[in-house]
Amino acid sequence: MQMRLYSLEGKLAAALALAILAAAMLAAWLAMVTGSPWLGAGVTILLLILPVMLAARFLARPVAALIRALSGSVSAFRDGDFSFAIAVRRRDEVGDLVAAHNELGQVLREQRQHLFQRELLLDTVVQNTPTALVLIDPRGKIVHANLAARHLLNGGRPLLGLAFDALVAAAPPTLAQALARGDEGLFSVEHEGDEETFHLSTRRFVLQGRAHRLLQVKRLTRELARQEVATWKKVIRVISHELNNSLGPIRSLAHSGRQLAQRGDLTRLTTVFDTVEERTRHLESFIQGYARFARLPAPRPEWVQWPAFLAALERHYPFELRDPLPSAAAWFDRGQLEQALINLLKNAHESEGAPGQVELAVAQLGHGVRIEVADRGSGMSETVLAHALLPFYSTKRAGTGLGLALVREIIEAHGGRVHLANRSGGGLRVTLMLPGPSPSA
Repeated sequence: MQMRLYSLEGKLAAALALAILAAAMLAAWLAMVTGSPWLGAGVTILLLILPVMLAARFLARPVAALIRALSGSVSAFRDGDFSFAIAVRRRDEVGDLVAAHNELGQVLREQRQHLFQRELLLDTVVQNTPTALVLIDPRGKIVHANLAARHLLNGGRPLLGLAFDALVAAAPPTLAQALARGDEGLFSVEHEGDEETFHLSTRRFVLQGRAHRLLQVKRLTRELARQEVATWKKVIRVISHELNNSLGPIRSLAHSGRQLAQRGDLTRLTTVFDTVEERTRHLESFIQGYARFARLPAPRPEWVQWPAFLAALERHYPFELRDPLPSAAAWFDRGQLEQALINLLKNAHESEGAPGQVELAVAQLGHGVRIEVADRGSGMSETVLAHALLPFYSTKRAGTGLGLALVREIIEAHGGRVHLANRSGGGLRVTLMLPGPSPSA
């Protein structure tokens, strides 16, 4: 390796060489003058140490100052301040180190600025998204929440640092129950005077070496309203198409029948009447299928004992009773609730899960009651969950039936609510919340 004369090593070697040369010349002069070589050697040694020490101190002073500056710069970097730079011009190894240090600071400043811009953009997106986002640390404290979460859970006030369990306890009962469970699913709650439908999803991930939980509560009311309008338009188009398919041939057959009647051709006239009757019967069957949904009568609740009711229900579709039944009777329309539960149990048995894993649970909640039907099938995707309660929406591949919309109509007619959620480990849980009787009942 070549040594540069202006490097720190070169400076020290040059200073040492000059000191040795000067000491040697002085020792030779003293030996010649005094005639004693030992005197010259001793004086030479003393005179050699002093210049070397002075030269070392002179050369080490700026190096020590630079090392202190570098130490302060490293401390600033550790604290996140990358604006620190050292304005020293040297052409030795220390100068190279200072130049590398300043380049590192510039790179870190640019990266920090780029990261700040990305964080600002991400925070803007997160804060203005209509989905409520709440990040909870392992202690149960809220470490991040956007504006939608603040308005949904705390009246627009900040949530940072609050205990999530205490916040849930102060929320409306339906919302509190959904958040406490933490299952992915669909639920409805009265919010700001209106009926609102939300979709809840939970994600768990590790942040800075600790497990965190992210809750996402998406408001689906507008989307469901838009989908409901689109569904009704589709129903009207289907009915209109079916009417035209039946009324067109009937109109044509009526004209042909009139001609045949005028000619007295009774044999062919009978065929025309048979065809008209077949088309009208088909049209009647089609219209009644849709009218049955619209003609759901108002519920006529009565006091119903659970053992006899569930025994009759089990004759249609078997299930496993998960918990002991409440001893108190419940207040609901026996026929309508039976139809709703038959629909749910049928879906559970057709969910690709084991028939023996279809469960039903009943729990008393104050004056009301909670009914759960659960299976171990494939569950529902987020898209199906968002549409499952729409009128005429079917979750079956063949497109038959009215799906869960009829269940929703029956339960909401009782003043209750329906909650859909995927189960951990696979399967679907449908929860029916029924209120107690009115004071006049």
